[in-house]
Amino acid sequence: MFENVKMPEGMSPEVLEHLMNPKNYGKIDDADGVGVALDEKTKEYVIFYTKLDGNIIKNVKFATNGCQDTVVIGSMFTQMILGNDTEYANTAVQKMHDKLGKLSAQQQVCADIVFSSFVASLKNYENRQNGKDEELHVFKMKESCEVKKNSKDEENE
Repeated sequence: MFENVKMPEGMSPEVLEHLMNPKNYGKIDDADGVGVALDEKTKEYVIFYTKLDGNIIKNVKFATNGCQDTVVIGSMFTQMILGNDTEYANTAVQKMHDKLGKLSAQQQVCADIVFSSFVASLKNYENRQNGKDEELHVFKMKESCEVKKNSKDEENE
């Protein structure tokens, strides 16, 4: 689709595709597990919805108020785990790290917020299976994706 497009430096055609046409973005009304990862400092969040058949991920969606990196990583990760079992999905976190390569500190937090919301959705599913009345499960992020300005940024304002 993007054969004739000059790629921005360091961006693969796959990343561009997920940026321009995010996959699995939205909500599952009857999700088996709903997880939220929240950056309390910036108020950025990712909501992750999973629909399971046993341990197979039959459907998965995510929503975020985050940056484009969060959307791209959410899109790529959901595509990777859709149709696979939860055991594979847990190993897919490392596979995504390998696929994404070297990330900036901010991009790493974007990735972690996506992965944490997925884990929270599985925790929500487990809690529901054990009889807990829980609408969703929330993880508060330890690291913030807030960009720290350096002195050169301040000089340019």
